[in-house]
Amino acid sequence: MLIDSHCHLDYLARDGDLDAVVERARAGGVSPMLTISTKLREFDIVQGIAETYPDVFCSVGVHPHEAETEPDTATAELVRLAAGAKVIGVGETGLDYFYEHSPREVQQNVFRAHIRASRETVLPLIVHTRDAEDDTIAIMESEMGEGAYPGLIHCFSGTQRLADAALAMGFYISISGIVTFKKAEELRDVVRTVPLDRLLVETDSPYLAPMPHRGKRNEPAFTAYTAAKVAELKGVSSSELAEATTANFRRLFSKARF
Repeated sequence: MLIDSHCHLDYLARDGDLDAVVERARAGGVSPMLTISTKLREFDIVQGIAETYPDVFCSVGVHPHEAETEPDTATAELVRLAAGAKVIGVGETGLDYFYEHSPREVQQNVFRAHIRASRETVLPLIVHTRDAEDDTIAIMESEMGEGAYPGLIHCFSGTQRLADAALAMGFYISISGIVTFKKAEELRDVVRTVPLDRLLVETDSPYLAPMPHRGKRNEPAFTAYTAAKVAELKGVSSSELAEATTANFRRLFSKARF
């Protein structure tokens, strides 16, 4: 089985076919799924989805786009919410300077709050970073100086420098459907260098559908296309890739029981 380590089932639920989405994932060999929180004010929806399906887990966190509009994103509140039985990660959080929907300083402060929650709960930090590699690395390294915490860079599309820095801090690298895009050769080069025991695969659905579904709504079943490309780049079989990424997920998200 493959694991979709990052999807947004609450967004997919808006189309009214979530049961079918989950069933298609299972039928395609994708289970469990980790559905990701982006707003604390909607966390109850995300958590409710995780509690509805036995093979769905969730995270708690605030996307950098929402950093300014989410009230009281404090470490203590993140820790409190992370106590839920199906909550296995903190985030997604991080920095996004491409859109800058929230001021950079606010993003940075909220990012640090999540890191402290990850450290306190020992739940993996789920990091989003876009056009912000220098500050992302600097904050992560600075916070590592205060005490180690586990985590991953989700939907990795960055440079070799970011990958190397994240790996040096003990982080994992999660690969999305972007790796199948025609112009993603630089990303494919990076994937070739990441150790097999540090790789995860994801959809980030409903966004970033892999080839041959690019431009359509993404969903967890499409994890298989990304996994096939990653297996090709790593020179292993699809079953070996599935076995490795599942073992990696279990190791990183150790609170998950499946």
